[in-house]
Amino acid sequence: MTRGAQVPAIEWHEARRRAGAVASGAMIGEVALADAIGLVLAREVVARQPIPHFVSSAMDGWAVVGDGPWSVGEGEVLTAGSAWAVVTGQRLPADIRGVLRSEHAVMIGGLLQTNHLAAPGEPSSGKHMRAVGTEASQGEIVVTAGCVINPAHIALAAACGLDEVTVHPRPTASILLTGDEVTATGVPQPGEVRDSFGPQLPTVMRMLGATVVSTARVPDELDATVQAITTSAAHARIVITTGGTGRSGSDQLRAALEVLDATMIISAIALRPGAPTMLAQLPGGQFVVCLPGNPLAAVLGLLTVGAPLVAALGGRDVTPTYLVDLAGDVPGIPSATQLLPYTTVSGRASPTAWRGSAMMRGLAAADGVLVIPPGGATTASAVEALPLPW
Repeated sequence: MTRGAQVPAIEWHEARRRAGAVASGAMIGEVALADAIGLVLAREVVARQPIPHFVSSAMDGWAVVGDGPWSVGEGEVLTAGSAWAVVTGQRLPADIRGVLRSEHAVMIGGLLQTNHLAAPGEPSSGKHMRAVGTEASQGEIVVTAGCVINPAHIALAAACGLDEVTVHPRPTASILLTGDEVTATGVPQPGEVRDSFGPQLPTVMRMLGATVVSTARVPDELDATVQAITTSAAHARIVITTGGTGRSGSDQLRAALEVLDATMIISAIALRPGAPTMLAQLPGGQFVVCLPGNPLAAVLGLLTVGAPLVAALGGRDVTPTYLVDLAGDVPGIPSATQLLPYTTVSGRASPTAWRGSAMMRGLAAADGVLVIPPGGATTASAVEALPLPW
């Protein structure tokens, strides 16, 4: 990586790898249990006491001492032939015979006895009793670090006596929308284009695992672009920009990054569409993901660079590609990987008809994205595919 200098276009797989590898040192923090679901656990959950930490009843019924029939008393009557009513979860003395479940008991002549549903000798020693530490012993690791926390993990952590867990928080992201020709509402006039990023990009970032803290529109001016990136980077780990990644007089991002003394990690990718996707890092450590202005190119650039970056910062593995069988030959583009939205028919993948860099119709109907190498791919071959986050 060279500060302030252009980095040649790099191969697609290397771009994904580089975007994930540059995000070293994922942040960790303590969050309340209810806020941890869906995050990656950074430190194992350890039982602070045995689970359960006292002997309790596993059934509604009667705690009994000795052989029946039993006289029913109040409290914990520990004389032979005595019994008292208990409910599920109630604390029990450790030296009782067991618990006779309510549906297996009957009162005859004022004495508690087993009925026809009970097995011979019921209750056996320790029957329907929850002993100390049967689920976990004190100090035992019950949830290992690296897992994505689910509701069951949270319930277990609570049982262990925890109020918080240590996690990798979702990385924060700020979105900057550029383009003086972009209109946010209604039908665009000749020379205008309708904004397709504002309504969907914040949600896509959340699907990828980020927390979007702000969205703003920026005019195609160098000073305004520098100021917008600076302001966004003050409260977000990732700044996402759309448009302005080219080299025309109206494209300000490359110049803005030079003004900001950013380290250019990816200046261009050997990719169609999405070649001008960039990734830079500011001196303060924040990342700037620069997406092309064309809608399909931007989404594919985001999946190539933004998705691995967000995953790594959130303590997650980069989503792997998978293999699909092609329905027909797909020619290659020399020296560039193609990313083509596809649909599946009869178990085979076909690129959609709408694959231009400005077209979203094909992606809207897609099952995933084909990764076509520069040499192309034939019907007989299985090719890589990239999953969509929705």
